[in-house]
Amino acid sequence: MKYRFTNRTGGASSGAFASLNLGTHVNDDLETVLANRALLASELGPIQYMYQVHGNRVAIIEEVTDEDPTADALVTGIPGLSLAVQVADCIPLLLHSSQSVAAVHVGRKGLVNGVALAAIEVMRDMGSTQITAIIGPSICGTCYEVSQEIHDEVVALHPAATAKTAQGTPALDLPAALRVLLKDAGIPIVDEFQCTHENSDLYSYRRDGVTGRQAGIITL
Repeated sequence: MKYRFTNRTGGASSGAFASLNLGTHVNDDLETVLANRALLASELGPIQYMYQVHGNRVAIIEEVTDEDPTADALVTGIPGLSLAVQVADCIPLLLHSSQSVAAVHVGRKGLVNGVALAAIEVMRDMGSTQITAIIGPSICGTCYEVSQEIHDEVVALHPAATAKTAQGTPALDLPAALRVLLKDAGIPIVDEFQCTHENSDLYSYRRDGVTGRQAGIITL
C-alpha cells in the first residue's frame, strides 16, 4: 500500500498556516499553497485534491485536474494516480485494494451521511473485493466537545461515538464510530490515529481556529 499522512512541517507557509498547508480555502497565500502541493507532487507524482463540503458525493478520478472536484470522497482505478483528503480534525480515511483506492473526508456530518460506505460501494462496483482501510490523525473523543443535542443526534445512529471530555461534558469519538462501521462492513483497518488537537505538529481547527490543512494521500 502506497500512502502517507502529512503533518504541518516542511513547507513554505508562514504564520498560522506554518508550514506545509495544503488547503486553498483557508485564506493562506494561494501561490504558497500551490508551491506546497507541488513539493508533494515532486515526491509522489500527480495528486488530485477535492473541494470538500461535508456531503457524501464520491467522484471517480481518471486524470488529475487543476480544478478540485466538489466531493467528499475520491476513487480511482488508475495506477500511479494519487488522491488526497485534506483535514484539520476530521478523519482522513484512505481505502486500498488491488483494483482501486479512495481518499475519504469523514467528519461528523460525513459519518452521519454515510460517505465512507458510499466510497466502499463505488470501489466494490469497480471490482474491488479485498479492501483495507487506513485511519489517519483526527481529533479524539476527549477533545471533541459538542452540545448535548449534537451528541444525541450522532449517537442515535452510531452508539460507539459517545464520549465525554475531561470535564464530563458531551463529546464525540468519531474514530471509534468509524472503526465499528468499517468492522461491520468487513473492512480490516490499519490504524494510524493520533489526536490532532493534542499534537502541535498537526493542524487542528478546534484548537487554533485559523489554521492550515494536512492531508492523507493514497496511490494505486
